[in-house]
Amino acid sequence: MTTKTRWVRLWATLAFFLTVGTVLFLFVYVFCKGAGALSWAFLTQSPQGTVLGTEGGIFPALVGSLLYTAIAVLFAALLGIATALYQVYYCPHRKAAEAIALVMHCMAGVPSIVMGLFGYSLLVLVLGWGKCLLAGGITQGIMILPFLEVRAVKAFQELDPALLESSLALGVSRGYTIRHLILPQARGALVSAMILGGCYAMGAAAPLIFTGAVLLSRVPTDLMQPAMALPYHLYTLLTQGTSPTHAYGTAFVMMLLVLVSNAAATFLTWRKLK
Repeated sequence: MTTKTRWVRLWATLAFFLTVGTVLFLFVYVFCKGAGALSWAFLTQSPQGTVLGTEGGIFPALVGSLLYTAIAVLFAALLGIATALYQVYYCPHRKAAEAIALVMHCMAGVPSIVMGLFGYSLLVLVLGWGKCLLAGGITQGIMILPFLEVRAVKAFQELDPALLESSLALGVSRGYTIRHLILPQARGALVSAMILGGCYAMGAAAPLIFTGAVLLSRVPTDLMQPAMALPYHLYTLLTQGTSPTHAYGTAFVMMLLVLVSNAAATFLTWRKLK
């Protein structure tokens, strides 16, 4: 083993342990700070207290975040996967496919707060929806659309081209081949991308501040009602500065949700490669 190889191995090993150690430190630190608030009641009760959030729990915010994320993932998946299919299998010109990729990369660089202002201008004001669950979910869906589309393109491009060519040579239509061969083959990668996109959406507070999140509400029963959200609830607790324990407890629940979701995405990717 050469000296350069040893240095590269040492550098990679140190980077790995530094990354894992940082994540573990964050989880332990946030858990210790919020341990006093974590309980079953914290997960199942609504926020209470003279100053909102100093007592009670986060149940409406937890359910609201899951609903916002579900709408965002559904919206982004419908548009993102369809765009990726067109870009890989239907787009007749390479320049057009490159233009689509350029647009998606430019969208990925737009700050989330700008997405929130766009959603507020279009959905809340122009369309007249007001602040509601649907407006917040669609705004988050627009935010994660390029994230999901790029990964869908990668998933389709990694499939064996002979799969489509052989099917077409046998006289099977392109649409039937995509529905029954391409999509099932890429299902694991697509679901993983949807889960990771949902994690990205779940932690974004800026779009929801303008389009759907409120300080206090019950669990919504209609898509046109506003709803609480964990990141906005956490932001409120931190700006109030009256209940750091509840703030850390809320942060730990968010981190745990993201960790479990990432673990599920990793498992699906591992099954695909196995």
